[in-house]
Amino acid sequence: MKVWGVRVQGHDEMAMKLLFWELEQHLKSSSGASVVAIDNKIEQAMDLVKSHLMYAVREEVEVLKEQIKELIERNSQLEQENNLLKTLASPEQMAQFQAQVQTGSPPAPPTGVTSGPPSTAPLPQSTSHSSGPSA
Repeated sequence: MKVWGVRVQGHDEMAMKLLFWELEQHLKSSSGASVVAIDNKIEQAMDLVKSHLMYAVREEVEVLKEQIKELIERNSQLEQENNLLKTLASPEQMAQFQAQVQTGSPPAPPTGVTSGPPSTAPLPQSTSHSSGPSA
């Protein structure tokens, strides 16, 4: 059952249905004395809706707090990575990066000559030390 955009389930759903049914019955047999009873039922229904809204808001706040926590952690990791990359970059790479940032151009494709940390690629062997038969 949905009441004003809030999903009501289980025991609370039955309570809401009962409140609305009683309210309907009071409205059908409206007398001077039933006005107070109707006001009480309306107040009870509004309190129930308020408690459901507060519960839903608290749940959403918890989800958002968790997302903020994860984003802060991710931001910290990226800042550490950025600082590490800055320390490992050569002055030429930093100058090239600054020029790209200022002009807004995309990074240049890598060339055969790189500066920076040594490559882990295997070195080519010289042909004078070849092993095995040659054709």
